[in-house]
Amino acid sequence: MNKNVGGVDQKGRLLLGLLALGIAALAELPTWGAVVLGAVGVIALVTGSTGYCPLWTIFGINTCSIQRKT
Repeated sequence: MNKNVGGVDQKGRLLLGLLALGIAALAELPTWGAVVLGAVGVIALVTGSTGYCPLWTIFGINTCSIQRKT
């Protein structure tokens, strides 16, 4: 699993994930809205912390400027 999420993208995902989870927990949303926003937040945090996004692999996108040789 090669890293395909770069620095700015990674920081944005982490920020988005924390923001989405915070809104899902604190805002008075319908249950389905809180669940959807919570899922978006978890996905953003996981892809931001691991540096790998399966969707980017499918579309052939790579925002990581440093490539490791494997």
